[in-house]
Amino acid sequence: MSLRVLLQESPRIIALASEHHALLFRYTPSDSAPGSDRILRKSSSQPSAAKCVVEFAAFDSLDLSGYRSLQASGIHGTLGLINIGPDTFLCLISAAVRVATVRPDENVQKILSVEFCASSVPLPMALAPSSANRHQDCLNRDDYDSQTFDGADPYPSQYSGPDEPAYGHGYDPQENTVDHPCIELKKMLSGGTFYYSVDFDLTNRLQDRLSEGSAFDIDSLDEDFLWNAYMIDPLIKFRSRLSRDERTILDGSRMLTSAIRGFVLTVTISAAASPLRGLKSNYPSTLTVLSRLSCRRAGTRFNSRGIDDDGYVANFVESETVLWHPSGLCFSYAQIRGSVPIFWEQATGLLPNQQKIQITRSSEATQPAFDRHFERLELAYGTVHILNLMSATRTGEVELTARYQHHVQRSPLNQTIGFQGSSEHRLIQSQFDFHAETKGPSGYEAASTVRRLVQDRADSFAYLLCDNLSGTGDASQASQQSGREQSTVILQQQGVFRVNCLDCLDRTNLIQTILSQMAIELFLSHRSERATADFWMRHSSIWADNGDALSKIYAGTGALKSSFTRHGKMSLAGAFADARKSATRIYINNFADKGRQNTIDMLLVSDMDEALQHPNSHTRLTDCRAHEFSTSETIHIWAGTFNLNGRGAGVKEDLSAWLCPRLSPPQRQPEILAVGFQEIVELSPQQIMSTDPSRRQVWEEAVRMTINKSTQDSTQEEYVLLRTGQLVGAALIVFVKSSSLRKIKNVEGSVKKVLGHSYSEEPMTAHLAAGFANYEERNRDYRTISHGLRFQRNRSIDDHDTVIWLGDFNYRIGLSDDKVRRLIRAGDLGTLYQNDQLNLQMIAGRAFPFYSESQITFMPTYKYNNGTDEYDSSEKARIPAWCDRILRKGNNLKQIEYATAPLRFSDHRPVYATFQCTISNIDEEAKEELSRSLYESRKQDIVGPTANGNEKTDEDHVGYLSVAAGLPPASSDRRKWWLDDGLPARSRIQPPQDDMMLNPRRPPNPFTTTTEPDWIMIPASKDHRTSEGRINPPPIPPSRRGTQKVPVPHAIRPSDSGDTQASGLNQDMPASPTFTNLSRTSTASSVRRKPAPPVPKKPPLLSASSAGPDDRSVISPKDTNTNALNGHRAEDQTTRTRVDTFFPPPPRRRGTATMTPEAELPRNTVRTASSARQISEQRRRPSSAYGSTILPASRSGRDSNTGQRNLLDEDDGGAKTIPSLQPQRPV
Repeated sequence: MSLRVLLQESPRIIALASEHHALLFRYTPSDSAPGSDRILRKSSSQPSAAKCVVEFAAFDSLDLSGYRSLQASGIHGTLGLINIGPDTFLCLISAAVRVATVRPDENVQKILSVEFCASSVPLPMALAPSSANRHQDCLNRDDYDSQTFDGADPYPSQYSGPDEPAYGHGYDPQENTVDHPCIELKKMLSGGTFYYSVDFDLTNRLQDRLSEGSAFDIDSLDEDFLWNAYMIDPLIKFRSRLSRDERTILDGSRMLTSAIRGFVLTVTISAAASPLRGLKSNYPSTLTVLSRLSCRRAGTRFNSRGIDDDGYVANFVESETVLWHPSGLCFSYAQIRGSVPIFWEQATGLLPNQQKIQITRSSEATQPAFDRHFERLELAYGTVHILNLMSATRTGEVELTARYQHHVQRSPLNQTIGFQGSSEHRLIQSQFDFHAETKGPSGYEAASTVRRLVQDRADSFAYLLCDNLSGTGDASQASQQSGREQSTVILQQQGVFRVNCLDCLDRTNLIQTILSQMAIELFLSHRSERATADFWMRHSSIWADNGDALSKIYAGTGALKSSFTRHGKMSLAGAFADARKSATRIYINNFADKGRQNTIDMLLVSDMDEALQHPNSHTRLTDCRAHEFSTSETIHIWAGTFNLNGRGAGVKEDLSAWLCPRLSPPQRQPEILAVGFQEIVELSPQQIMSTDPSRRQVWEEAVRMTINKSTQDSTQEEYVLLRTGQLVGAALIVFVKSSSLRKIKNVEGSVKKVLGHSYSEEPMTAHLAAGFANYEERNRDYRTISHGLRFQRNRSIDDHDTVIWLGDFNYRIGLSDDKVRRLIRAGDLGTLYQNDQLNLQMIAGRAFPFYSESQITFMPTYKYNNGTDEYDSSEKARIPAWCDRILRKGNNLKQIEYATAPLRFSDHRPVYATFQCTISNIDEEAKEELSRSLYESRKQDIVGPTANGNEKTDEDHVGYLSVAAGLPPASSDRRKWWLDDGLPARSRIQPPQDDMMLNPRRPPNPFTTTTEPDWIMIPASKDHRTSEGRINPPPIPPSRRGTQKVPVPHAIRPSDSGDTQASGLNQDMPASPTFTNLSRTSTASSVRRKPAPPVPKKPPLLSASSAGPDDRSVISPKDTNTNALNGHRAEDQTTRTRVDTFFPPPPRRRGTATMTPEAELPRNTVRTASSARQISEQRRRPSSAYGSTILPASRSGRDSNTGQRNLLDEDDGGAKTIPSLQPQRPV
């Protein structure tokens, strides 16, 4: 069924319409919108996204007269909503083709093209009816109107070979000045690797979905394989809140789609070639292969390896072979593949098979995640048989295999289980060295010897067999009744083979082809049938296509050995094709995979706060009631850093003085220990090119033995190695208590090369540039690490709540060697710290901004003579310094200790610090229950309007309750609790007496310290009473329009005697009770004239003598015209009020002549703006009104006599800082 996309202009509403109903998406920038459900997705690191109101309604309840059609062709459904920056995009499937029919009425579509409709960006050009109306397709902005956002080639497979990379193939956008934020997502989703079905649940295998009644039941969708889970989840929640009839109609409209990634294809088997010849039918059978790639730990080849703390592995694929016969008989067999389930990484490289493998976590810390992985598999598939294809001779694969076997032996599933007199293991492992077995003259044909290894277990696992009992053998009748509803299970699959090699691509696909063939042969043997050669050729061909598709997703090219899989033999052309694929993989893995990984993370990002919200904003209410589902816990962290100076002999020393110091009882057994080493090996060119991990492993064991020895003495639990990493001579080793492993997740590591090392999960270590004068280079090293270090999903260091940064920072003390040593002997650490380079750089904000360091109470840690407590006595005589430091950042972190340890085998001293960290434990079930209850309780309070176009897009809150007793309801963009229906705020404060008023001299800033009272008595002559009897203050400023305040420079301060004094102008200007701002209003002329061009104005200069507080005068225009400085037109003059304000004398300029002091002018003289301009012009001439010669001011902008900064000096920006001197726009 084809859908339509409609657009209403005002208010902007996108409607996805079927024949009789519409799903409406209405966007609003406000914080609320009553009526329909609102979807809000917000990232902590991004600005607030546009909000979307969703409504499902029948056409007869909508007024569609204001809508117009957008699409040029039919829309096949929506993948959901996604946030990119501040914009919310609706993803629509614009082109798709049917590629598979698993059973009658179970069709699978391949996505060929998608389009993104945004809340605040234009609709895609591909959906615009004409270029002339493209500017009208935007809802709020036109940022992307100028670019052509055409869809990808809808038929990429017709023009591409099987070995070409799938990313962006066929997509040739025109050169645009502004890139669309969804362009990379569009390329990936339109690459031909995504599939969906509106007929059945494509995320589950046939055995699990036989009894399903709805394809979009949120409880039945397997989110492990649902790639648009985060996009479609808000809409599925919206669906769950509809009535049963509305849900049925929405499902029938096929608007919501569930997409998988991987491979799906059906090939037709003619009746003559059908292996089930015993079942008479003239209709063809179908053979389908479905491979579902997990979206958990998804990524590219070298960016996603091993397992995570939740038990999900990289490149996990469930492959299912389905054989359907027109009689209704259906066979299904599932097998899985996935990366080796331990914590390991592999760096990219330009030489094939030379990429170094690194295991990053100890066996004790790996076992919990390993057990979670296989417990999940055993629950889903039954008994798990591991078939490991890795080499027994390649160094990295040997290490992985040994660790794999170690964890299998310790798995609870490997224990013998007795049942009715028999025993069995739920987890079995077999080793099949693929390269060794196929090395002989038989080549890849020898891979079939794996049959002998797994034959018995394959027979016991069996397969799924179901039959449509109502089937009559007629295809037309079979298609009239859904096989899903009529099937009866005859036999079920009882176990699964888990196949893996290093990448789980080439070797794995060939072996899985053999296992699939074995299962079909077993099924046919039970029926005394045999398949023809034509059938096996089709079977091999579809499995070769499956291998190519999965390999393109993970590695960027088609699978190796696919020529043998497809044809049963390896040809010369196939060998050349494999060589070309290997070279292409090297390029893609080194230069293109990072961008592909970022696109995957953008689609699967889970750190957004997704919520289906009613206008009551129950998510924010949930956050306010966080105490109901969260508890706080305090943990202790020990962090230490030590530059070993390449001394390997120190590993035999007693490290307990550093690792286990005498501390208070809570600090003795921290939950986390982070140990940072620098110069763990000598920094030679050989070590830089090829790091030797053996030295690090020796130190790991030394640290483990030391800390666990102390736990044995105190009968405490032991520590296990959580994570380790090394880059050249720098290493970070993290230990945790064994009981804390179950609480730790998402431990990641990353390195950044700056001839040093940095690594971050929570702690980080770094070794920055050396040298006394190289502090700028050290600052650059910090910036390189801080901005360049990236973790999964492109997260940076600043995205962490808590950071502990330790290491040899190499910052020195900026004093001479003699003075530093003299201060050390005197114990004057304060003077040393004042001259510490790191301290000065942090104060200046040039390095480690927002980090903190506790007070240093120990002597400089560098540089000592080895084995002594004496500082460097060599010819170089290096200046002692605090090179080894520990910094922290985080509001939940409190440092307790900061000290050093007396280990003397290096030229550095080790430093350690202890911390208290407050963490929150979230009960997700309680949080979800609270959110649901808040939604239901407030849903009844909302009376929502329909999206007929008669409502505004930013309505006020309706029925929104306060979050706590005594608090008003929350505000919106149009209603604020501190205002009354949008009217200006007015004060209801009454003076304590009728003859009192607010003190106008009180500073406007209420936080400024002042001695001025809040209220003052109103003089009798200035008492103004209104008709209501209220007392108003004298008319100080005129109306707001046309009023501009002249700030009084802070340089003018009244002395006790009343004289003014000058001070520096670079200080902040606190309010002074002696000075008030002077307002000016232009007098109106009887004849309206064209305003004069803007002229810079300077403040009027009044007498410098002080006046009493009651000496007030009101100067009329007439008085102003008779002023000593008059002579200008009346309409150019300014009325002055409140002349009790005093201004500074004119600034003196450098020169031989003297200037007339301002005090010589008549007292209380008020200068007009025109007179000020006259004086300004006179001062620019050689002679002035004062009869003195004025020389140009100095470039410094300060008076040569007083040193006072010249306010009117444009060179120094003085005039630019005074608003009254800026050109005024005519009103």
